[in-house]
Amino acid sequence: MAWIFLGIAALFEITFAMSMKYSEGFTRLAPTLVTAVAVILGITFLTLAMKTLPVSVAYPIWTGVGTLGTVLLGYLLLGEQMTAMKLISIFAIVAGVAGLKISTL
Repeated sequence: MAWIFLGIAALFEITFAMSMKYSEGFTRLAPTLVTAVAVILGITFLTLAMKTLPVSVAYPIWTGVGTLGTVLLGYLLLGEQMTAMKLISIFAIVAGVAGLKISTL
């Protein structure tokens, strides 16, 4: 169940980052509210995951998956550039997340 909580927490991490961008510096009400709710729920589910998972695994995976999702959505939804360095960095994050997951087996 901890891994499911961690996955849900990561989705809220991505939602938080994207809605913060759409809030335009917290000047738009709806995206600002989404940001606040996503932060609270993301941390809540991360905390639930860390009841079982070590912090040295849960937190880096949460931030790593959040980073991956945000980079990909920035590219797909916001027209941000996908450079060679971003692709190499994405590969490094995926490798790190996989290594952390394997370390708990």
